[in-house]
This record gives sequence, structure tokens and C-alpha cells, in this order.
Amino acid sequence: MSGSSFDFLLNLPRYDKRGAASLKPGFDRIERILSLAGNPHRAYTVAHIAGTNGKGSTSSMLAAIGTSSGLRVGLQTSPHLFDVTERMRIDGLPASHEWLDRTVSLLRRPLEKIGPSFFEAVTALSFIYFAEMNVDLAVVEVGLGGRLDATNVVDPAVCAISAIGIDHVAILGDTVRAIAAEKAGIIKPGVPVVTSNDDPEIIDVLRSAAENRNAPFETIATHFPVASVENGSGRTVLHLVSTRHDYGRVELDLAGSHQVSNALLAVAAAEHLIPDPMPAVRTGLANTRRLSGLRGRLEVLRTRPMIVADVGHNESGIATALAFARSECAGRLHVAIGLLRDKDCVAIARRVAAVADFVHVIPLAGERALEAERLVDVFRKEGAPVASVADAQTVADAFVRTESTEDCLLLAGSHQVVAQLDQNLLFST
Repeated sequence: MSGSSFDFLLNLPRYDKRGAASLKPGFDRIERILSLAGNPHRAYTVAHIAGTNGKGSTSSMLAAIGTSSGLRVGLQTSPHLFDVTERMRIDGLPASHEWLDRTVSLLRRPLEKIGPSFFEAVTALSFIYFAEMNVDLAVVEVGLGGRLDATNVVDPAVCAISAIGIDHVAILGDTVRAIAAEKAGIIKPGVPVVTSNDDPEIIDVLRSAAENRNAPFETIATHFPVASVENGSGRTVLHLVSTRHDYGRVELDLAGSHQVSNALLAVAAAEHLIPDPMPAVRTGLANTRRLSGLRGRLEVLRTRPMIVADVGHNESGIATALAFARSECAGRLHVAIGLLRDKDCVAIARRVAAVADFVHVIPLAGERALEAERLVDVFRKEGAPVASVADAQTVADAFVRTESTEDCLLLAGSHQVVAQLDQNLLFST
């Protein structure tokens, strides 16, 4: 991609750099862009996925199931790790730089006139790419919230809502009811909605929204009368029976017990999209990383000593990553972490300090970044041995040279942390 096109996109208002100041309420801008392009988002079937935690994994699992069924599947996710083209993938492969460069060049003048945010522009480009590449299905992950998210211009065939928790409180609200109401904004009249949530308060909000829109509503708890987990196999294995199909033994490609509910949500959504999903579910869930291009979800980059990369960035997500790393670590657990200002750094530091033997604080870039010095102070107050380091790759290199083969390094806290790794390390696994 040429520098001018790439720079043009990256210089648009970006949430990862400017936070709430980059957000532009309303759908006028993205609808104008899509209208100029012939409304490409109406050219294929869409699955729309929202949630606080797990929506990226759920989207990737659903996309992998779709690809395994023989469909040509577009997957739109955010944010990217290394390259903006990662946000628009087809059957696991990102868009080419050539395509994006050409399309941005063609649309540059109208984009300059319309003035979208970075997310609005890239969302529109993803929809255009999927239409030009003739996908059968687009799995679209919500960026932030749901109700006002730029992706909410789609007319989906199914909506799915993964685990809801407290995050982005300045924008979405500081209670689970308020946040659930924002996520419920993706529910469309008459369109089936499935959720992995089991909190009665959250279920009440989602169910009420679905009833108000005459949308069929179900939870994975009611959809799967049998969903047992086989332990001790090294990978998560489910014995899965839904209200429609008996899948038998299903192996998951993604590590961590939290991926069970994400997998169930993906399967429940797939049953609304694929007439005979049984073989595709088994193949897709066993090969999610390869078929979807997902990276950085409890990804074991090496063993002895073990390095695990995870993009979990709020208290719940980081707690999940910590539990996995601690369970896999026979020796000392090192945690390399950087955080953004809108995260509850005290609560996160308390969780990390409770299980980590040493903490490496990594500076992040942008106006939203929490200063490394401040985060070091927070960890010290929690009693954690801590030091500030240059970047994630420096930590990883030193860890391999100096620590025991029984030790483990967890890199977490932000997509930026994982993106600081050498791409050859991340993409060689």
C-alpha cells in the first residue's frame, strides 16, 4: 500500500489514539460512503457480533465454521495488530495492499469531503472489499458498544452477543444494564439473536430488547441441553448437543476455558446460517486460527520457557489470561503489560500482583495510553516486583535468555503490547 493512502487512513480520527474525541455519533457518514459504492453491505448475508469480551473469538470461530461449510466468508474485526488489512479478511487471508491502495485512491476525494473517522472509513472499505470479492457471508464484529457503532448499518441474518462486562464506562455507561442496553442496539426487528450471557440482569435487558423488536431470543444455556467439557486432553474438547443437532466430540483450536462459551455462541449463530452445520462445526472449531487468521488469543508462541500472547485489555479479559498462564506455568510467572487510561488499572494491577512473580510495564503510544511511570507506581503499591521496559520484544528476548525453562511470560493488556512483538515470532506459530 502506498505511503500516501496508508497515511491518509491512519491520519483520520482514530479511537486507539485519541479515544472518545475520535468518535462521531450517527450513521450519516458511513451511509454516504456506502451509498457512493452501491451499498455493498447488502450484497451478502451478514452475521453481526457484539460483546465486551469474546466477540473477536466468537466472530473468528463463526467465520471458520462458515469457511468449512464451503462458503466464501468475509471477516471484519478490530483493532489490527500489524496492518490495517487484517481488519478485512476472506477465508483467513487479509486484503491485499494493492486492493486497498487502489480503492482508497478512488475514494479519497469523497472521503475527504465526508470526513469519516478511521473506523467508519475502514468499516466501509471492508464492506466494499467483501462485495467486490463476492463473499457469501460476512461476519462483522462490532467495534465499540453496538447501538451507535458504524457496523450497525448492516441488516444481519443473525445477531450474537458475547460476554458483557464493565468497559469503556465513559462512553457506554458504568453499569452492566447500561452497557447491555448499548450492546442490545444491534438487535433488529425479526432477526434471531443468541447470547452467551447468563447474568439475569443482562439477560433481562437483552430479552426485553428482543421482545420489543419481535426478534427470536435464546441463550446458549437453553440452546445446548448437553455441552460437557473433556479435561486433561491438552486442548479443549466438547461433547455437544444442541436443540437441532448432535455434534458429538468437538475439539477447540483456541486455548482457555472461556472459549467454551464463545464456541457455543458461534455454533448457535451458525445454525441460523448453514443448513447442515455439523461437519463444518467440527472442522471450523478445530482450525479457527488457520481458517480465520485470528492471532493473539492466549497464543502460545513458544515453550520451555513458555511465552503466551493475549490481547485481553480489561479486568475480566486479563483475569482469564492470568488464570491460563498460571495453570500452564510450572515455574515463575512473568507478566508484561501496558494499559490504556480508560482501564481500571488498580483492579487489574491487584489481579496481576496476586499471581505474578514479576511484572514488566510496557509503554504504549497515543493519547489514550496510561503513562508507564504511573502504572509502575500502581504495581508497587500492590506489592508486585516491577520494572519498566522498552517494549514487548525486549522483554521476550531477555526472558528467553535469562529465565528457567519452567517459567512463563504472559504479554497482555492491549493489542499494542502484542503488536510490539517481532512479526516473525508471532506468525511462526
